[in-house]
Amino acid sequence: MPQHVEFSISDPHQPPMHTRTVDPAESSLERWGATVDGAAEPCLVIDSDVVVVAMSASFEQMLGLAESPVNRPLLDGDGVLRLLDFGDGNALEQIEVARMPSLLALSSGRLARGLIRIRCANGPGTFDAIAAPLTDDGKVVGSLTFFSAIQ
Repeated sequence: MPQHVEFSISDPHQPPMHTRTVDPAESSLERWGATVDGAAEPCLVIDSDVVVVAMSASFEQMLGLAESPVNRPLLDGDGVLRLLDFGDGNALEQIEVARMPSLLALSSGRLARGLIRIRCANGPGTFDAIAAPLTDDGKVVGSLTFFSAIQ
């Protein structure tokens, strides 16, 4: 599937057409969670406890999830994602799981990017994942990750 980049130039003196009033009491997780919940792109938001705050419908469909991932652990036991080793296809070792972009953005407080394999309902899927830390008052409170399927 070909990909493209679009740019637009807008008049700096005109207010954006789609503005959302931001409640100062609303946390970064709440704002990004609401955005991801309605996003067309495959993405997710997790909190600092690695619990899913929001996941876009397109990512849920890519994974083939039968039930909502919200308020469930991203990994571990009954987690939403099952990360796979690129070599043998078995479950990824814990040391490698910590390098998943979503978790690396949490622990480092920086942007993170990498390829990951996930067990999906219709078989293993490979994704390019780009994650950004989410902060409130300078403290990392979660991460926002965008996924692009690799064919």
